[in-house]
Order: sequence, then structure tokens, then C-alpha cells
Amino acid sequence: MVVDLCPESPAYYGNRAACYMMLHHYKEALEDAKKSVSLDKTFVKGYIRIVKCSLALGDIITAESAIAKVQELEPNNTSLAPEISKIAVAKRFMEEGDKAYNKQDYRKVVFCMDRALEQVSCVKFKLIKGECLAFLNRYQEAQEIANDILHVDKQNADAVYVRGMCLYYQDNVDRAFSHFQHVLRLAPDHTKAIDIYKRAKALKQKKEEGNEAFKASRLAEAYNLYTEALRIDPHNSLTNAKLYFNRATVSSKLGRLNESVADCTNALKLDETYLKALLRRAKCYMDLNDFDEAVRDYEKALKMDKSRENKRLLQEAKLSLKKSKRKDYYKILGIDKNASTDDIKKAYRKRALVHHPDRHASASDVEKKEQEKKFKELGEAYGILSDSKKRARYDSGQDLEDMEGGMGCDVDPNNVFQTFFADPGAGGQFSFSSGGFPAGFTFQFG
Repeated sequence: MVVDLCPESPAYYGNRAACYMMLHHYKEALEDAKKSVSLDKTFVKGYIRIVKCSLALGDIITAESAIAKVQELEPNNTSLAPEISKIAVAKRFMEEGDKAYNKQDYRKVVFCMDRALEQVSCVKFKLIKGECLAFLNRYQEAQEIANDILHVDKQNADAVYVRGMCLYYQDNVDRAFSHFQHVLRLAPDHTKAIDIYKRAKALKQKKEEGNEAFKASRLAEAYNLYTEALRIDPHNSLTNAKLYFNRATVSSKLGRLNESVADCTNALKLDETYLKALLRRAKCYMDLNDFDEAVRDYEKALKMDKSRENKRLLQEAKLSLKKSKRKDYYKILGIDKNASTDDIKKAYRKRALVHHPDRHASASDVEKKEQEKKFKELGEAYGILSDSKKRARYDSGQDLEDMEGGMGCDVDPNNVFQTFFADPGAGGQFSFSSGGFPAGFTFQFG
């Protein structure tokens, strides 16, 4: 090469620097430009190339130093006026970007880097933008930036770091680890790579410990381990979504349904396509008798996955919702759903005596209406639950519209009452005025 033949010629180094610049090999070009001015400290073209290469590499400080040298040697040289103007604008956006980065306002950083890049085609600005795009979960855009830079400079540690970030945040942990290791081989003091590599390893380990505790049914321990894991890296949305789901599963098994709902919601905020979290939350809503929310979640789940199972779950939720809106005859009688026929009769007898209208003849009009309503509902409840076929239809939710409109409305509450408390001496009619209650029955309010 000519440079080898004339190693002391600044012009030859300057020309080779120009060739490197045409190939976008700015590091090599910068080295040659610096060599040229070391050989001739008055070589203005060399300083001009230093300015251009430094700006391409994002080194504004070196560029400004070279500009000062040009102005010192040739005060009337205006060839760098565009670069001087661009540097001023780029510096302003770089300073704003630094402040935004420190506040973790990554959207503003991307905006600032785009504005700076309009002034200076700078690798550093591109990589800062790529890093922030990764933080914003815009992985494809971030990877494209890193790949473009690596196509030109395979040894660019920052670009490898950005690509590793994308893999890590997409839960491709093993490949991410190999990238971070590569970064540290290229730049052993790369603080960001060191930090994220440590966090990635800690996160993987803590998650695995939580899974092991869960499998061993050590639920409280698993809950605490998942909680610790969630504190390690708030930027890792996909992994944190899984951790929230895992903790929600633990909470549901511990009977802490509201906590489970909250964690499923957190998981879905991080990954809105997380079907397992959506189904888990829907099941919790069912167990909490919040059927409106359960139906909403199962509808979303069916849109995401039109499986028979999801369709069945949605139908069950809709049925439970309808059942929840009708009268609860078991509650009206104060019995549970496994009550026997005798339990139903005893419950009716007790409450009918309490709420019979004759018992409240001297009450206010408002109180009379309230007691009449309760007495009528008792008759309806008994009419349904004392009939095995009607009870079965009620329990299964069949003919819900008829039931909701008053399936037992054809039951006369007075007839039901007389069935229980008929007085043979009064022509088969019971009357509070005739003297009282069935033998052995003690009246109690409440």
C-alpha cells in the first residue's frame, strides 16, 4: 500500500481516511485522520475529516475540538458551518434525551434521538434509540437498528447489547445470555451489559426456585419467591407477566381470590394476549360470584381461542349470571342448597309464622307491605323447593326466564300456609285470632 511506502505522509493517511468514510468505516477513517494531523498539525483537511468521523460516531466532544483547531488554523474557513449548526441542535436534543433517560421517559428519549439524528447521522444516537425501543417493548424496531449497525461493524458491543436486550425481554433467555457474554468479551467494562446479565441470571434463578416450591406444595414460600422475582427487573414485561400469573395461581390455591384477580390483571396489563391469566381471573370471578366480570373475561377468552372448552365456560358463566339475578329461594328460607325436604318444611314453618300478615295487623302501612312481600316470597320459595321436579329445574337453571318472572307466582302463599297450620276445629282454617300456633311450636321473632 502507498501508506506503507510513505508512512510519514499526512496526505496519504488523509486520502485513506476519505476512502474509509465512503465505506462508512468511521472508526478506521478516524484513526487515519488523527494519524494525518499527528504527522502535520496544520493539516486542515485532516481536522475536517476528524469532525465528520466523530459526528458519525456520536463523539461531539472530539468533533468540537477539531472544529476549534480548524478555526484556529483558518479563521475564515466556512466549510464546517453546517456541522457547527447541526452540532448545536443535536447537543440540545442529546441533553434533553439524557434527562428523559434518567427519568425513564423512554418515549421522549426516542423522540429526542430522532430529532438529533435529523442533524447528525450518529451511531451513538441510533443505539440509544434502539435501547429505549427495547425498553418500550418495540423489539423489532430495536433489533433492526442493532442489525444495521452490526452489518457494518460486527464488533460493536453496544449493538450486540441491544440485540441481547431484545432477546431477553422476549423471554429467549439462553440466547440473550450468549449475547451478553459476547458483549463482555468485546468490552469487559460494559456496565449496562454487566447489570442486565446479573439481573437476568437472578430473575431466572428466583423464578425457578418459586416453581420448585410450588410443585412441592410449599405455597407460602412460592408466593414469597415470586414476589422477590417481581422486584428484580420491572422492564421484563413477558417474564413478569408469567410471575404475576404464577403468584395468582398460588393465591387462588390459598383461597385469596381477590389477590389472585389483582395479579391476573397485572399480568394482562403486561401481556394482553395472556390467555391463561384471563381464564384464571374469570374462574376467580366465578368463585367470587362476580358473574358479570366472569362473563366479560370468558367472552374475551373465546375471541382469543374458540375452543369447545372456552365456549362451555362462557355458557356456564352466562347461566350463573342469569341465576344470580333471580330470587334466591334458598336464601329466602334461610337454608343451604343441600337442604332436605324436612329442612325445607321446618324453615318455611318458622319464617311463615314470623311474616304472616295477620301477625302485623297493627303495624304501619309500610311495615305491612314489607311483611306481605316476605310472606309471599316464602310461599314462592316453598312452592318451588318442596316440588322435586321444580326444584331440579331451579337448581339446573332450566326455564330461567319463567323462574325469574316468578316461577312460583301461581302458588298462593295463604294456601301454602293453611296446609301447614290448618285448625280442624275452625273448618280447616288457621287464624291468629283463634288462639295461636301448632302444638309444640314456640313463636320467636327474628
